[in-house]
Amino acid sequence: MTTINLKLKKAFASSALGVITLGITSTLIFSCGSRSSENTETTAETTTEPTDTLQAISDPLVSHIYTADPSAHVFNGRIYIYPSHDIEAGVPQDDLGSHFDMKDYHVLSMDSVGGKVTDHGVALDIKDITWAGRQLWAPDAAEKGGKYYLYFPVKDKEDVFKIGVAVGDSPEGPFKPEAKPIEGSYSIDPTVFKDSDGKYYMYFGGIWGGQLQRWDNGKYDANGSKTDRDDGGPAIKPRVARLSDNMLSFAEPVKEIDIVDEHGKPIAGSDHDRRFFEASWLHKYNGKYYFSYSTGDTHFIAYAIGDTPYGPFTYKGVILNPVLGWTNHHSIAEVNGKWYLFYHDVELSGKTHLRNIKVTPLTHEADGSIKTISAYGKPVM
Repeated sequence: MTTINLKLKKAFASSALGVITLGITSTLIFSCGSRSSENTETTAETTTEPTDTLQAISDPLVSHIYTADPSAHVFNGRIYIYPSHDIEAGVPQDDLGSHFDMKDYHVLSMDSVGGKVTDHGVALDIKDITWAGRQLWAPDAAEKGGKYYLYFPVKDKEDVFKIGVAVGDSPEGPFKPEAKPIEGSYSIDPTVFKDSDGKYYMYFGGIWGGQLQRWDNGKYDANGSKTDRDDGGPAIKPRVARLSDNMLSFAEPVKEIDIVDEHGKPIAGSDHDRRFFEASWLHKYNGKYYFSYSTGDTHFIAYAIGDTPYGPFTYKGVILNPVLGWTNHHSIAEVNGKWYLFYHDVELSGKTHLRNIKVTPLTHEADGSIKTISAYGKPVM
């Protein structure tokens, strides 16, 4: 196991440099290969004598609110970002993510990468979702026929995550939620991909607090594992389903997605550096389907490549190395012929539940691989 022990001294955005100052005295975990939450913790306490200074490659896109889990799309020639809206809810931190107790969504937009960012205000509030209980987590959006669809995970009144959809007439909202969650949906982190043939697919799922490990054959076990299934077998699989023509329901039964190694063998549940944890995203490049995701407690954004939107997807490597804070969540978008990675860290707050979104260029190599990104430069002594 490789662990970099860093305690965040101060995180701040400099308009000129975007510098993060760190002290190597204790624990901000970037853990590679840890197998349980006992090996993975994040602290943001103040230390007095910094030893290294890291330079961030990107500045936060906004600083007036905390934002995370950015889902980016280009609609009508403009970049729209659908993030989680982090707040200080006063909920104690735990391995199930209870401290991520978000209440609404804001939509952000900009004309170009590096341009002025507009906050369009609250696009959907939890109080307007009649079936919702708590925790509005990472959303995504799609457009079809001039209508815009916001897909969101939220716990229902029985504290089980389901996926809902809300409809709007413009990409910034407001969005009106449907009266019930999407039938057959569960868990978290929905992302919707439009293929070149006009079909739409939803990818979703997340373990630990996302509850995916408690679902089997469409049935929920309230007494199931709170983390991974530690049975020595393949990792818990993300899910996919094609959307119906009206974008409000699944057109088929939910399917499991196979992520395999170079020999075609399923990634093992014990392989925390490569197994799926949460944060599905799907993009297409040169006719290949790229499924990317977070490895959770090892904090990588990894990717795998397949020939169909259903997979199987062969693991290829890491897109984004660990960032400041426990979570790592991303999206990938093409803007005017160039590709970008949208992601988050905790530069502004130093707290794992109060994050800020960022963007940086993404490079597809000539062989189809993606160049690994590190969000911080080399230490400056």
